Amino acid sequence: MSTSRPEAVLFDRDDTLIENVPYNGDPALVLPVAGAREALDAVRAAGLRTGVVTNQSAIGRGYITEADMQAVNARVEELLGPFDTWQFCPHTPQDDCACRKPLPGMVLAAAAALGVDPGACVLIGDTAGDMAAAHAAGARGILVPGPATTEQARREAPAISPDLGAAVRMALHVAATHGAATEAP
Repeated sequence: MSTSRPEAVLFDRDDTLIENVPYNGDPALVLPVAGAREALDAVRAAGLRTGVVTNQSAIGRGYITEADMQAVNARVEELLGPFDTWQFCPHTPQDDCACRKPLPGMVLAAAAALGVDPGACVLIGDTAGDMAAAHAAGARGILVPGPATTEQARREAPAISPDLGAAVRMALHVAATHGAATEAP
């Protein structure tokens, strides 16, 4: 895993970029987390590629359609600016797919879509699944604890940041040590 400045920053969507509304298919309910636009502007200003990797089991469960999810994602872009790639897993945990986090499929697909090595990516997310997907792909993970973050995820995270802005600063400026937890100020 690289400890140098990344070429791309990938983000989990729900509870990382936007407030989580379970199984949301309504763009009107999209609310960015505090500081999300500024954090993304900093990544873009640094010349890095951006992407979203998001489990969306609501599709597989039949609660929303892919078109509903795309409408929510379009609203995210209206509020936070464009992303260079969107990767999503429509499957339920029972589907045993290769893309659903904690597996690395979406991280690898995002890196390929961006034309960068997975080791040159940082994934910022709020769950152990996000961190496991990053690790399995060879990317760096930064945990931003939120309502879905478990204590185990906190203990096992390679890096922890108190909020999205600090996580982006960490991704841009601090080389986290592989295997040792670090915490942003």
